[in-house]
Amino acid sequence: MALENATTESVFFDKAVLSSNLGSFYTSILTGVSLWKILAGLLVFITVYDQISYVTKKGGIAGPRFKIYPIIGPFLESVNPKFEGYKAKWASGPLSCVSVFHKFVVIASTRDLARKILNSPAYVKPCVVDVAIKLLRPTNWVFMDGKAHVDYRRGLNGLFTRKALSVYLPGQEDIYDNYFKIFLEMSKQGHVPFMHIFREINCAVACRTFCGYYISEEQVKVIADNYYRITEALELVNFPIILPFTKAWYGKKAADMTLDIFQQCAAMSRKAMENGGEVTCTMDAWIKEMFAARDKVKKDDGTSGISIRVFTDKEISETIFTFLFASQDASSSATTWLFQILADRPDVFAKVREEQLRVRDYDVNKRLSVDMVDKMTYTHMVVKEALRYRPPVIMVPYLVKKDYPISPDYTVPKGSMVIPTLYPALHDPEVYPEPETFNPDRWVGDSSLANKASKNWLVFGTGPHVCLGQTYAVMNFICMVGKAALLMDWTHEVTPDSEEIKVFATIFPQDNCKLKFTARESAA
Repeated sequence: MALENATTESVFFDKAVLSSNLGSFYTSILTGVSLWKILAGLLVFITVYDQISYVTKKGGIAGPRFKIYPIIGPFLESVNPKFEGYKAKWASGPLSCVSVFHKFVVIASTRDLARKILNSPAYVKPCVVDVAIKLLRPTNWVFMDGKAHVDYRRGLNGLFTRKALSVYLPGQEDIYDNYFKIFLEMSKQGHVPFMHIFREINCAVACRTFCGYYISEEQVKVIADNYYRITEALELVNFPIILPFTKAWYGKKAADMTLDIFQQCAAMSRKAMENGGEVTCTMDAWIKEMFAARDKVKKDDGTSGISIRVFTDKEISETIFTFLFASQDASSSATTWLFQILADRPDVFAKVREEQLRVRDYDVNKRLSVDMVDKMTYTHMVVKEALRYRPPVIMVPYLVKKDYPISPDYTVPKGSMVIPTLYPALHDPEVYPEPETFNPDRWVGDSSLANKASKNWLVFGTGPHVCLGQTYAVMNFICMVGKAALLMDWTHEVTPDSEEIKVFATIFPQDNCKLKFTARESAA
């Protein structure tokens, strides 16, 4: 018993001595070690880990050998992106990469790779940009994929049919008439930048088309004025969190305000359709179609018919917001380039005007109709060439859901961003000879080289997320620029920056397009 006690005491003594020695050891290590040294060591560890992670993910594709700026990568460049920088990246190889903060980004620059990504819903899903899910809300349909996306989209298919477009057109033409007066008033100051007002007219057209007269002119003005902040927030790369008083913070406030307005409009539309009102806008058409599907699930012969689900006012508001998001920036870009291109090419301008007079039987007061638009073949070619020459959307970010074997030699890691680039396919010299030349005649005839190269026509994307409203968008451009050519003359003050491309979500002339409009006496 005494031996056992002695042994136990010895063990306790040894543990006490060991603990004391370890404490002394750790104390000696930490003596003189400041908090700054610990933080510096942690920073070195994170930097080394970040570089190893980048090199591992990069593999053999084009891109910097190491991240030049540790951790943040080319974040400062992304704040003010340069188009020439994008072109250099596209030219560096079919696949290239960058890494900003925690996000590894793979850029695909060939037509076939772009098409492959756009048609790979099993591996990728749209993410627009990192901050977009916070602005558009996580429940928004643009972030859906698989069956949920298919079911949701089915409920939208009837919103841009020929019949629906004919309903929207009178409201759009009213907006054109109102804003053309503003163009003339602005031009009393001489040549002034028109990029901002082109954004405003497209916002007004979209709001009238989507929300009809449920949205007030004051609300349209507020949305148009504040929507710029939403676009500012949607830079390709953002700081990982939304900080107060940053672009993303202001963009989130503007987005929430716009979504609330649209939800109010949806509630008014629903009430009007329940009371048997006439369809005047997209919301009306959508809600009426929902009611019809709800009331008639079976066909007349007794077999099951296709039914669309009933959408809430919140879902409608989020969807209309994405329509505005898509139409606002891309349409503003296309409109700006169209007006600049026509001003710089009097021969093209003259042909557009002649066609506009002819399809109206030389009656300048004749109102637009879908049948009339069908006859505007040359104006359509001008619009199509402008969309090829200066495509509003140059790339579309996607999130990789699982390791994606994009080529035999490279697999994009899960969690990365992969970006199919659309611009190179639309400037392929094998399909579009002299691609940097604006030439509407390349679209003459269904058998023309340009028309046969349907795989290169990626202006509106392809695959399950192809632009739902592309027919509406093209018709809007045809009608707007066609009627403007009918009623007004305009000139362009060419500057050294007129053909330089500014990247602001989409692309615009660097000088914001300085124009001067005058009314045509013959039109008056």
